[in-house]
Amino acid sequence: MNTQRLVLISGGAGGIGSALCTSFCQLGYAVGIGYSINRHKAEALAEQLTAQGGQALAVAMDYESRASIRDAMERVTEHFRLPVSILINNGALAQEKPFDTITDQDWERMLSINLQGPFIAVQEALQGMRQQQWGRVINITSIGGQWGGFNQVHYAASKAALINFTQSIAKIYSREGIASMAVAIGLVATEMSARELATEAGKEKVKNIPAGRLAYANEVAKQVLHLCQEESFYLTGQTINMNGGMYFG
Repeated sequence: MNTQRLVLISGGAGGIGSALCTSFCQLGYAVGIGYSINRHKAEALAEQLTAQGGQALAVAMDYESRASIRDAMERVTEHFRLPVSILINNGALAQEKPFDTITDQDWERMLSINLQGPFIAVQEALQGMRQQQWGRVINITSIGGQWGGFNQVHYAASKAALINFTQSIAKIYSREGIASMAVAIGLVATEMSARELATEAGKEKVKNIPAGRLAYANEVAKQVLHLCQEESFYLTGQTINMNGGMYFG
């Protein structure tokens, strides 16, 4: 049990997010379930985890608003009477769109949510982590940020920048006991990916995975849990690839 650590997870009601929240809660962490649009799912998950003996609280966390991010952190810290020790930037926007049809607004919103949101969240969480001289920043990124996108150029660009951001935070704050890592996922069996994989192009992607299947959300959660252990501190700045053999880098 680890009742002295509070983890805040954005996009906590989604496929990967709910697996993360459940895994951390089952190990005794206090869990803030951040949501932007899936309020009912987040609250239902918090109720379920609490009923099972865990510590969970659903909080609104809009990554387009610093005020919303700050309020979410204040709410979880006041509720659990703990500082945020682990921040998992999991929430993200995805959009399938041919490059020549991406608008300025599409581009700006993608980077606002997928890059500026994590930047703000890290800034807001840092004070508590620095006071503890301990912290973990885990950024969920994507294979698209490593090898580019086809119909998701703006998404891929935002995830590539998030990997670089991960490295910068590691360079600046590791000496204070705050490790920053990225997990670059490939294709994961979630509701969000189901839409993409239902297309002919999506079906072809699955055929080309060397592992022969999609990743499971709980596999991602277990890797993130490992990165938050004491023995994983020296992985700070690294990007862990979880893509079933699709990309090596």
